[in-house]
Amino acid sequence: MTAPPVRVVLPAALSADAGGQRELVRPAGPELTAAALLDGLAADYPRLERRIRDEAGKLRRYVNVYLDGEELRALNGLDSQVPPGCEVLILASVAGG
Repeated sequence: MTAPPVRVVLPAALSADAGGQRELVRPAGPELTAAALLDGLAADYPRLERRIRDEAGKLRRYVNVYLDGEELRALNGLDSQVPPGCEVLILASVAGG
């Protein structure tokens, strides 16, 4: 039996960097971490990667990632496990005036 995929939800501000898509579906795996999920997204959407992580591979300060409603930094950061069927919400704060 195949595990349900992981759904990655993007705000409009990031969707342009993912080919205009607001939702990306990725295969789940038994040992899928947030870092591995983002690595997979980076391979397909390099512009999105530059908006989410810095040159050292860390989440940018203004980016928040939620795994089923739990903020990634409050969990185990990029080492957090991403369970099958999880909804991953990536939000980037918008500043300006």
